[in-house]
Amino acid sequence: MLTKTVDVQETQASLQDLLSLVREGNEIVLTEGATPLARMVPIVLSPAQRVAGLHAGAIWTSEDFDTPLPEEFWTETT
Repeated sequence: MLTKTVDVQETQASLQDLLSLVREGNEIVLTEGATPLARMVPIVLSPAQRVAGLHAGAIWTSEDFDTPLPEEFWTETT
C-alpha cells in the first residue's frame, strides 16, 4: 500500500484525485504543515453478512468451566 502525504491546503483542488488513489488501495495522510491530522484509507467491506447460529454444535464448553481454579494453580512455580 502506498502512503501519500498531502497538506490540507491542497486537498480542495485535488480531492477527486486523492479519492481515486484511495479506491486503488492507497493511504493518504492529511497534514497541516508538518503535523499529521487525519488518514484517508479504503473501507474494506466484508463479502457477506455474518449469520448467527451457522455452526451450532461445532464447539462445546465443559460443565465446570467456571469452577474456581485450585490455589496451587496460582502459587505453584515451574
